[in-house]
Amino acid sequence: MKLILDFGNTLKKVALFKDDELLRLYTFENFDLEILEKICSEHPEIKSAIISSVINYPDEIDTFLKERFYFINLDHTTPIPVTNKYKTPNSLGKDRIAAVVAAASMYPESNVLVIDAGSCITFDFINAEKEYLGGAISPGINLRLKSLNSYTDKLPLLKAEKVDYLIGSNTPESILSGVINGIICEMNGIIGSYKENYEKLTIILGGGDYNYFDKRLKNNIFALPNIVLLGLNVILEFNESTKK
Repeated sequence: MKLILDFGNTLKKVALFKDDELLRLYTFENFDLEILEKICSEHPEIKSAIISSVINYPDEIDTFLKERFYFINLDHTTPIPVTNKYKTPNSLGKDRIAAVVAAASMYPESNVLVIDAGSCITFDFINAEKEYLGGAISPGINLRLKSLNSYTDKLPLLKAEKVDYLIGSNTPESILSGVINGIICEMNGIIGSYKENYEKLTIILGGGDYNYFDKRLKNNIFALPNIVLLGLNVILEFNESTKK
């Protein structure tokens, strides 16, 4: 059994995999060594672990994992089963590379665009030769809502909601229409541009906010909300196999 930890800006996800199967998923707003110890004590079958984090966290978590398991703390030097052609790999988000590793594993010999809708919306492209070329980063829903509140005097701070209308009949509706419909148009436009340049394009949509968009995009997509966890599992498995 493999232990997969993904610490994002908003949520900390902990998953248990057996081979390629996701057995259990935990989600936390706050995470510490005590929680980790409890999970590991409940699952003595764990043999290896990987952590990917975009935030700072206590060093004692790494120490605990190193002492007990085959352990990887994902960074730009970690071997991966794709070719990374990003010009500044040390600045590449770990979640972005994990997502395209998952895409290449699931759709080999395909051009794949991965859209991850989280705190930021990322667009990442890996070609049929398993070459990761890069992509784009855009503000996510909550960043857009917060910016409208922070940089104006009178616009309220709203929580994200699904929108099924185009015309907002009041200020909150107008804000939500602008943010949600604006992102949908952005996604459709970027997908269209990729389709003009790459044939047989597969599109994957993941991330914590994927459900605001998956039913409203014009293009056929595969919704995989846990694509980063799937990719981390592939990376861990790849490194384990090369060490044998």
